[in-house]
Amino acid sequence: MPASVARPLTFHPRGEDAPWQRLRGVIAGELLTDLASRGRYATDASIYQVEPLAVLVPQGDDDVCAAMALCAEHGIPLLPRGAGSSQCGQTVGNALVVDHSKHLTRVVAFDRDTATVTVEPGIVLDALNAWLRRHDLWFPVDVSTSAQATLGGMAGNNSCGSRSLAYGNMVHNVVALDVRLADGTEARFGDERTMQASAPRLRDLLAALRTIGAREREEIERVVPKVMRRVGGYNADIFHPQSERPYTRDGSVNFAHLLVGSEGTLAWTRSLTLQCAPLPRHRALGIVNYESLHEAMASTRHLVALAPSAVELVDRTMIDLARDNPAFRPVIERALIGAPQAILLVEFIGDDAAATAHKLDDLEALLGDIGLPGRLVKMPEAAAQKALWDVRKAGLNIMMSMRGDGKPVSFIEDCAVPLEHLADYVDRLSEIFGRHGTRGTWYAHASVGTLHVRPILDMRRDGAEKMRAIAEEAAAIVREYKGAFSGEHGDGLVRSEWVPWQFGPRLTRAFEDIKDLFDPRGLLNPGKIVRASRMDDTTLFRFPPTYRTLALDTGLDWSAWNVTSDAATGALGNPGSGGDPARGFGKAVEMCNNNGHCRKFDAGTMCPSYRVTRDEIHLTRGRANTLRLAVSGQLGDEFASPAVRDALDLCVSCKGCRRECPTGVDMARMKIEFQYQWQRGHGVALRDRLVAWLPLWAPRAAAFAPLVNLRDRLPGLRGLLERPTGIAARRSLPRFRYNTFFRGHRRPATRDITPVDVVLFVDTFTNAFEPENAHAALRVLRAAGYRAEVGLPAPKEGDARPLCCGRTFLACGLVDEARREAVRVVEALAPYVAAGATIVGLEPSCLLSLRDEFLALRLGDAAARLAERALLVEEFLARERAAGRLDLPLGALRERRALVHGHCHQKAFDAAGATLDVLRWIPALAVEPIESSCCGMAGAFGYSAKHYDISMRMAEVSLLPAVRAAGDDTLIVADGTSCRHQIADGTRASGRRDAVHAMRVLARAVDAAERREPRH
Repeated sequence: MPASVARPLTFHPRGEDAPWQRLRGVIAGELLTDLASRGRYATDASIYQVEPLAVLVPQGDDDVCAAMALCAEHGIPLLPRGAGSSQCGQTVGNALVVDHSKHLTRVVAFDRDTATVTVEPGIVLDALNAWLRRHDLWFPVDVSTSAQATLGGMAGNNSCGSRSLAYGNMVHNVVALDVRLADGTEARFGDERTMQASAPRLRDLLAALRTIGAREREEIERVVPKVMRRVGGYNADIFHPQSERPYTRDGSVNFAHLLVGSEGTLAWTRSLTLQCAPLPRHRALGIVNYESLHEAMASTRHLVALAPSAVELVDRTMIDLARDNPAFRPVIERALIGAPQAILLVEFIGDDAAATAHKLDDLEALLGDIGLPGRLVKMPEAAAQKALWDVRKAGLNIMMSMRGDGKPVSFIEDCAVPLEHLADYVDRLSEIFGRHGTRGTWYAHASVGTLHVRPILDMRRDGAEKMRAIAEEAAAIVREYKGAFSGEHGDGLVRSEWVPWQFGPRLTRAFEDIKDLFDPRGLLNPGKIVRASRMDDTTLFRFPPTYRTLALDTGLDWSAWNVTSDAATGALGNPGSGGDPARGFGKAVEMCNNNGHCRKFDAGTMCPSYRVTRDEIHLTRGRANTLRLAVSGQLGDEFASPAVRDALDLCVSCKGCRRECPTGVDMARMKIEFQYQWQRGHGVALRDRLVAWLPLWAPRAAAFAPLVNLRDRLPGLRGLLERPTGIAARRSLPRFRYNTFFRGHRRPATRDITPVDVVLFVDTFTNAFEPENAHAALRVLRAAGYRAEVGLPAPKEGDARPLCCGRTFLACGLVDEARREAVRVVEALAPYVAAGATIVGLEPSCLLSLRDEFLALRLGDAAARLAERALLVEEFLARERAAGRLDLPLGALRERRALVHGHCHQKAFDAAGATLDVLRWIPALAVEPIESSCCGMAGAFGYSAKHYDISMRMAEVSLLPAVRAAGDDTLIVADGTSCRHQIADGTRASGRRDAVHAMRVLARAVDAAERREPRH
C-alpha cells in the first residue's frame, strides 16, 4: 500500500448508539457524546479541526481498559490526549478521544537512590516538578508549555524544551513505559536486558522489531539526520542510534525509546518511569541585544562554546507584541538596550553561585571578541529571570495575538539545521516568505538550530496554497543542510505527509511494518506518522473554505477585532473593515488558538472554575471553542443556544483571561455579549432582575433597612425564599445601611464645577452596604491635602439617584440598561474630566468598568477621556507619591502583618500592586499578597443557590486556607465587596474573620499618626 494512502477503517457512528451506552454502563468516568463536547475536543493548537466520535474522561486505568476492549470489538479508533496543546494535530481525529488530564495524574512510585519517578500519563510537568522539588530534583525536559503539558503527551511527541542542549530530549530521559497494546496485551517496555517477554505476543513483537533493526541498519545510517533535534517518524534507530546524543549512556537498547515520539499510534501508555536530574542550584541569565536577526543567528555558534544550558531567540515581532501585553511589558523592556531587532537569552547553570555568575563576564568578553561589545544585559536575580522566561515560554501565544485573519501558522516551525548554517537558513527562508507576500515570526531554540518560524498566512483564503509552496521550498533547504524537517513538535496531521520525504520509501515501509506489528488493525490514532492525509487537506482545517459566521447585532462594540491585516507589513485596517457578519465578535472569539495557556494551576487568576472542575467545558479555551462553534453555525442556526449557556455558566467574569491570556481572549466581555443575545430571546429570570436593577431599588431599600435585612434574621426565611429568588439559603446577604454614604451628602444637580484635583466616585455597593469605606477614603485624601468632591452631580435636574457604573446590568447581559447608566456617569463626570480632575473609586469592578466596558458601549470620545482619568484610589495615591506630590502622615498600627487578597479586576488591570504599595507605607506593617485566584463570590455568582457549592470550592483552593491560618495580629485586606463577603461567610464556622478595604487600614494609620496610637 502506498505510504500516502490512508488505510480504511470501520468508523462507528456518533451519538447515543449501543456501544456508547454499553461503555457508559461500565465506567466510573465520563463519556461525552453531545455535539458541543465533541466540538470542544475537535481542535488542538494546530490549524486542524476533526470531530471525534466521542470523548472519554476516565477515572482510572479500568475505564481505559474497558474502552480499548470496546474499540477492539467494534473497530473504533482510539486517540489518547493530554492537554490538547499539540501544534501539529496529533490530538485530533475521528476516534474515541481519551482525555487523561483530569484524573490520571498520580505519582505512582519514586526511587530516591536512582532519582527515578513513575507517573500516570495525565500529570502536568509543572505539577511533577513541584512534587520533585522537595527532593531537590526536577524533570528537566522543560517545554514552554510546562504549566499545561502532560508527561504522556510529552512522551508521545518526544518533546524537547529550552534546555535540551544540557539535558536532551524526552527520549533521553525516559527509563521505561508501562503500556497496553491495541489487543489488550500489557507490557513494560524498557531496557532490553531486563525486559520480561513472557507472553508469546510480546516475544514475537520484540523479535520482529530486532529483525527490522538489523534489516534496515545501513538505510538508517544513510538516511536518518545526525542531529539531536529529530523527532519525525519512529525511532527505528534504537539499535543503531544516529543522534549526536546517544539514547542511553552505555549504548544499550531500550525498547521504551521506540515508543517515545510515536504519538499514541503504537500503544496506550499506562505509566511512565522517568529519569530526574538534580535541581540547578544557581542560574545566571544574560540577554544579548542584536541589530539584526542575521547577526543574532551568526553569533549563536560562538555562544554555545561557553557551554550554556540554553540559548533562546526572541525576535522583533515577539518583542513588540510582548510590549503590547500589560503583563509582559515591564519584563521585556528590562531586557532591552535601545530597539533591538532580536535578543538571545543565554543561560548558565551551576552549583557554585560565584562561578555561575562569572560566566556572564565570560559572555561579555566573548561578545567583545566577536565585535559585539555593549550588547549584554546581565540578569542574575532569580525572580527577574523567571519573569523573562515566562515571556519566552508564552512566545507561541504572544505570536498568535495578532488581529486580523492572517496568523502565524505552524508547519515548518521546528526544522532543525546545523548551527553553522543557521544564519543562512534564516535569510533564505525570509526571502521565500517575501516572494509569497508574507513574513515570518521567529523565536525559540537557537542553541540547537531549531527556530520556531511561522509564516503569517490567511488559512481562510489562500493559506493552504502558500503553505504547500513554502513547505516544499523550505524542505529543499533543510535537505541541503542535512537537517531534520521535524525537530521538536512531532508529525501529526501537518508533517506526517513529509515522513516519506525525510526518510525515503524504504524506511517509510519499515515504519509501516512497525505500526502493523503493534497495531495490526490501525485503531490507535490512525493517520499519524504513517498512511497520512495531505497537510493541506482543507476539509480538515479549523477554517475550511465552507466556514461562515452568523450575522449578529451585537450589544457591545467589537469593531477593534473586525479588521483586515497585511501579512507582509503587519498593518491593520480600520476598525470594522474586516467583513465579519458578527460585527467583530466572531473574530474576537477566534483569537483563541487552543494552546491551553489557561490550563494552569500555579499563580494568577485564570481560570478559577476550571481549577475546581478540571473540565474542558469550564476552561477559557473550552468556552472560546464553544462560542466559535456557535457563532459559525456548527451548533445550529441559533447562536444563543443552551449549549453555549452551559459552557458559560461557571464563568465568574473574573477578567483573569483578559490579562493572562497572551492572545487577549476576554471571556468576561464575551459572556456579557452572549447574555445580551440570550436575554433578547428568552427574557430575564427573577434572580437576574433582582441583581441587575439593584442600582434603582437599593436607595429605596436603604430607607427600610431593618425590614429588608430580616431575611437573615428570621428563622426559616432564607429557605423559604431560596426557590423563588434563586439565592442560596446557606448564603448571608449584605446588610443594607440606613445611613448610606449619600444620606446627608446629597447636593442639588449642578454643572458648576469647583476646581478639584480628585473626584471620589462612590459606587452603589459602597453607598448602600459599606459607607465607612468611602468615609475612610475621604479621610485619607483630605489628610493628603486633596479637596475631594463628594456627592457627584446628577446628569440632569431632578435626578437625585446616585450614579452607578451599570456593572449589575452588564453582569446580567442587559447592555442597553447598562448603557443608560454609563451615559449618566459620563455626562456627570465629563466637566470634571475637562477640568483635569482625576476620578478615583473604591470598588474595583465598578471603577474599572469606566476603563473597560464603558469603551465597548459605543459612548464616543467622552468615555475614552473618562477612562484615561479613572483610577482606583490606591493607584492614584501611588502615582502621586511617585511624582513627589503626596505627603501623607501615617502611624503604626496594633497589627504587625497584613494579608492582601487582590480582587480579580485589580489583577486583570495590573492594579493590585498599588494596594500592596500603599499599605507598605504604614510603619512596621509586613504586607503580603495571598496567592489566590478568584474568591468564588464574583459579584452575584456566589449568592446563587445553583452556584453556591462551586463558589465555596473556589474559595477553598487557596484564599480561605490562607485566611484561617492567619494569626490574630494579622489584618485581612480585600478591596472587593464580594471578596470581603466571601471571606466572612467562608470563615463563619471556624471563627469569623472580617476583611477590610485598604482605605480603612490607611485611615487608621492616618489617625494613628495624629494621636500616636501605641502598638501592643
